[in-house]
Amino acid sequence: MRMLLVCLAVLLLVPSWAGTERLPLYAGPPRVSATPVDLYPGDPARRRNGVLTYLGGVSLTASDPAFGGFSAVRVAGDRFTLLSDGGAVLRFRMGGDGQVRDTRVTELAGPGTGWEKRDRDTESLATLPDGDVLIGYERHNEIWRFDPAFRPVRHAAPRAMRRWSENGGPEAMATMPDGAVLVLSEAHGKKGRPGYSALRFPGDPTTPGIRPMPFRYKAPDGFRVTDAAALPDGRLLVLTRRISIGEYFTARLQIADVRALRPGALVTGRTIARFEPPALHDNFEGLAVVRDGDLLALWIVSDDNQSVTQRTLLLKFALPLRP
Repeated sequence: MRMLLVCLAVLLLVPSWAGTERLPLYAGPPRVSATPVDLYPGDPARRRNGVLTYLGGVSLTASDPAFGGFSAVRVAGDRFTLLSDGGAVLRFRMGGDGQVRDTRVTELAGPGTGWEKRDRDTESLATLPDGDVLIGYERHNEIWRFDPAFRPVRHAAPRAMRRWSENGGPEAMATMPDGAVLVLSEAHGKKGRPGYSALRFPGDPTTPGIRPMPFRYKAPDGFRVTDAAALPDGRLLVLTRRISIGEYFTARLQIADVRALRPGALVTGRTIARFEPPALHDNFEGLAVVRDGDLLALWIVSDDNQSVTQRTLLLKFALPLRP
């Protein structure tokens, strides 16, 4: 009975996990509204979550049925890029007044030829030093390189990712300060070995002949990796998520030292923030770290699964230089 209840909850909370319904496409640049939210509902003065200090956040809404489902975020000044898990890129500007302006939409090319989720399941995003963008496609276990205007440059299906499960592909991707690219999956490694499969590429994963180094990431029990972002000192922030009956979606932010990785290493992170009651908690899937004056700013976005029971939350935190 407990397993049945869990399955029913997943279907209710995450409708996109079932069926092959055609994905909705944007009719044009959507009109997006932003409503401020408190980190602790009912207690606006409370702003600390672990090592993080809350700087403000919004709930984003739009009437277009294609809006939502965001799995990755990139931030540069007041310019935001949100990647949906349906192959759409939403770009806009948002300043200190919290108002969304200048929205633009790009529907990405990809390995599938149709318009079902399995054809366009984009889950991760990373920016290369030259400004080109890497996008990870789940189900096909491919990585595509795009120019800054999101025109395809080239793509690859790395041999090391071929055995990753259909729904456990390149879930998280981060460009490190030394130019390496880390890709983390939701797929477990070989039977009997703890941790999720992960790869360190010495550069762009779409480069012909490039060979990655495998390692594993051990998330907290019951949690799955959803995104990652590099810190300036070469360590890695890892966002993890859990689904449960009582609390629905909760998340933990971890920090991991990956500066001296060895082949097959098992990396264990340290939890530095928890998104669970009484704090805001939802299906947090996207993570970005940027310099903001004298501090590091951390942005987190949630995937609402285009469900009425969830929200698209975009939250900003101050992160210590040495968390």
